[in-house]
Amino acid sequence: MISKKNYGLALFLWLMLQVSGVLATVKPHALFSDGMVLQRGIAVPVWGSADTGEKVTVEFNGQSVSTTAADGKWLVRLKPLKAGGPYTLKINNLEIKNVLVGEVWVCSGQSNMQWSLRQTDNAATEIANAKYPMIRLFTVPRLEVAQPVKDINATWKECSPESVPGFSAVGYFFGRDLHKTLNVPIGLINNAVGGSPAESWMNEMILKGDGEYKQFHEAYPQQMERYNQASEKHKAAVEKAKADGTKPPNAPGKPWMPSGLYNGMLAPLMPYAIKGAIWYQGESNAGRAYQYRRLFPTMIKNWRADWGQGDFPFLFVQLAAFGPNGTKPGESDWAELREAQTLTLSNTPKTGMALAIDVGTYDDIHPRNKQPVGARLALAARNVAYKEKLVYSGPMYSSMKVEGSRVVLNFQHAGGGLEAKGGDLKGFLVAGEDKVWHEAKAEIQGKQVIVLSTAVAKPIAVRYAWAKFPTCNLYNKEGLPAVPFRTDDWPMITAPKK
Repeated sequence: MISKKNYGLALFLWLMLQVSGVLATVKPHALFSDGMVLQRGIAVPVWGSADTGEKVTVEFNGQSVSTTAADGKWLVRLKPLKAGGPYTLKINNLEIKNVLVGEVWVCSGQSNMQWSLRQTDNAATEIANAKYPMIRLFTVPRLEVAQPVKDINATWKECSPESVPGFSAVGYFFGRDLHKTLNVPIGLINNAVGGSPAESWMNEMILKGDGEYKQFHEAYPQQMERYNQASEKHKAAVEKAKADGTKPPNAPGKPWMPSGLYNGMLAPLMPYAIKGAIWYQGESNAGRAYQYRRLFPTMIKNWRADWGQGDFPFLFVQLAAFGPNGTKPGESDWAELREAQTLTLSNTPKTGMALAIDVGTYDDIHPRNKQPVGARLALAARNVAYKEKLVYSGPMYSSMKVEGSRVVLNFQHAGGGLEAKGGDLKGFLVAGEDKVWHEAKAEIQGKQVIVLSTAVAKPIAVRYAWAKFPTCNLYNKEGLPAVPFRTDDWPMITAPKK
């Protein structure tokens, strides 16, 4: 027989167990944490894990949505939200505080996107001025794995001189410019990894189903075996260094397995509501530029399909100048990679490109001047994502006409007019039927460029900035550099040999 006193105590303990059970079993995804930014204007998925059969109720800014967990998972969708905050997001008894609603962008790619603010020009000043509490930063830890993971271990941080130094410089400059222009909260999710090729960021099934990429998938077991062996050696070296009291060695670089970064760093973000993505990558694919013509658009389609949010804006940076150049004028794998990026604009909807051709460094693949890159991405976003009518691109070749020994070139995105920055026009090559390239003189006439060479009496083709580290200076009067181009369709040096 239980006394009233003991019965009351037992009931209290039972209730506490139920409450603690709710707190323990209902767990939101790591993206749903204090300081987060929710995307405005579209339905917002909120999800996590819980015991099967557990009821989950999500409350936010007057909305309340409930569901029951199945197979250890739950997901609800909030109706479209308006920009603002801070608010509190409640999931059962858990309160997520300091939540903003605004624009969320994923910042991905390889080392030039990963490159931190502390490593850029004027770093000390930029960091000291990075006081933007309405900008929030989220960095996805590096993880390259064979199967998709569901969650990650990271938290949101307010943008401040304390939180921003290690964050993506391009991402920060992009988000800062958007915040100033749109005057709404900005959420930036950084998941870039230095040295990574595009196929590491793609769904395994996409690569498996396409014969052109199958070679990468088939190499996966050997790559993992190599990495596992290297990892074991590294662990032993670390233990020895600890015993000897010396500095432990760096971890071995992973062989780039197909889908590895997609599985570990991209898949767990889906289907978080976003506005779009910015991408700075291509250096690791330059030797396979011809393939990138198909690989890159396929990757974008892959992201959009798996995210389930339609054709969200996808903005990317064209490769910066980097030396040395090849010995044969008019041949460059980097120029061909840039062309593959440019072609993506016309064959993939809602894309935009920012140039970095004029901020490159001859002897360093990581230019420190990242501010123009972020600013140009923000310009592209204002047009592609936010439908603002403005000059957001440098001049782009549109057509040519041969008049005797000279070639007349026409351009789109000439803006207020064309100009040569720093003197006479440079960077043009011309060729005749022999397909031998010669440096050419060029001059601006209105919104056209006239190109000629005394070495080519009957020109048939022109190339501009067609080198790894080109000397080129064509801009529009808005200060945006011209996009490298070629007027010919002659065989590429990175195309498969027949």
